[in-house]
Amino acid sequence: MLAIGKRRYVRTRQYPARKVKIVSEATELLQKYPYVFLFDLHGLSSRILHEYRYRLRRYGVIKIIKPTLFKIAFTKVYGGIPAEIAEKVRGEVGFFFTSFNPAEVIKIVAENSVRRAAQPGDKAPFDIVVPAGPTNASPGPIISKFGKLKIPTRVQEGKIWIAKDTVVAKAGQEITPEMAEVLRVVGIEPIFEQLRLLGVIWRGQRFVDISELIIDVNKYKELFETASVYARNLALNIVYPTREVLQAVIPAAHMRAVALAAKLGVVTRETLPALLSRAVAEANALAAVVAAKAPDLGISVSLPQTAAPQQTPQPTEAPKEEAQEEKKEGPSEEEIAGSLASLF
Repeated sequence: MLAIGKRRYVRTRQYPARKVKIVSEATELLQKYPYVFLFDLHGLSSRILHEYRYRLRRYGVIKIIKPTLFKIAFTKVYGGIPAEIAEKVRGEVGFFFTSFNPAEVIKIVAENSVRRAAQPGDKAPFDIVVPAGPTNASPGPIISKFGKLKIPTRVQEGKIWIAKDTVVAKAGQEITPEMAEVLRVVGIEPIFEQLRLLGVIWRGQRFVDISELIIDVNKYKELFETASVYARNLALNIVYPTREVLQAVIPAAHMRAVALAAKLGVVTRETLPALLSRAVAEANALAAVVAAKAPDLGISVSLPQTAAPQQTPQPTEAPKEEAQEEKKEGPSEEEIAGSLASLF
């Protein structure tokens, strides 16, 4: 039986030399640089593109290659092209070949933004101020546009002069056609334009979207500060022997040791003031109780200045013989000494 299959196109003519050269150059660049950034060409002026080629020449090479030719070169270098990369390499895209870290490249591209004139529909990045002074515009219909924007002007030496500094657009405000023309006349370029990066082909293996590469410095700063606090707390809890931990742990341990020694009645230079204060307080408390129950003993209690004075009954005067008998009937010195010892 005769098997009939699909027809396959076979090119008989040679490829144009120009395309062969482009594929050859793209192949060399892919072999040299591990990262290839894709950026959007739609609406990108040639002046901005040339300016970026000049500014980024130290970091890599910017090339405008047709997606089909790039895919051919990519297949030659890596033996094939992943579906996710083939999906992204299409339409109006440009290529930036580099060896620098992709996150650093994003920062470099942002720092090298190119200024351009404002166009209708742009958003003012900041308050746009038209300064006072002469312009290169001659008197004519343009004066009415100055007046519409409430910019005071006068004609002097055959030129339009601006009388005083005037804010023509607030930050975030949309640029109107009148604003764009006036800013062009006075020579102000308020818009910063940069390459609109789409993502990066990572070592020929996968495509990483630009959103995954943008680093929020403030967010990472907060994360490091939080991690530092957690690490310090953990080190304090496990008493990890570092200078910072020991400076906090040793004084706290000393305070706890002194408190424990005072509670146990261990007499040292540090605990003696606390022991004496506690003994005095407990003795006063005991004396106050005893004085209330046995006023005949004539015990007087000295209270702290902050405490409210306590009224205790004063013993009445008695004959000397009766007083001597009361002294004999009171507690002996040994009993008093035993009571004080029990406080410790």
